[in-house]
Amino acid sequence: MERSQATIEILNAKRKLQLKWSDIAQSIERSESWTATALLGQATLSVDESEKAGTLLDLSKDTVESLTIVPYRGTTVQMPPTDPLLYRFYEILLVYGPAIKDLIHEKFGDGIMSAIDYEMDIQKVEDPKGDRVLVTLNGKFLPYKKW
Repeated sequence: MERSQATIEILNAKRKLQLKWSDIAQSIERSESWTATALLGQATLSVDESEKAGTLLDLSKDTVESLTIVPYRGTTVQMPPTDPLLYRFYEILLVYGPAIKDLIHEKFGDGIMSAIDYEMDIQKVEDPKGDRVLVTLNGKFLPYKKW
């Protein structure tokens, strides 16, 4: 089964059962952001995790099995993105990316932030002027190796 088909089945089940990503994350004992990433087709679940998600969401056997296959990452969104929310993140990188890069190099040296040894968190911060979105990207610094 294609991961895109599995994602459709997962989202339909999530909606039908009125579950939140946090509910599913609790059932597979992972973070909310990682769970959403995996079930939207961008990470691999273990057999145990996929079976737990499958039971909770009443997924087909094919979908459960597809969740354990290593996906082609980064293929689900066209670039530049057309969805307004995703485009804002793209815009953030266009505007602030050079400053982010320079600040990371100034503080850590020549290297990159890992997207493999990485954690992400999304929080709602209530504010009387309008609720705010707090996005935390936490990746290990990887210096470039000399040889």
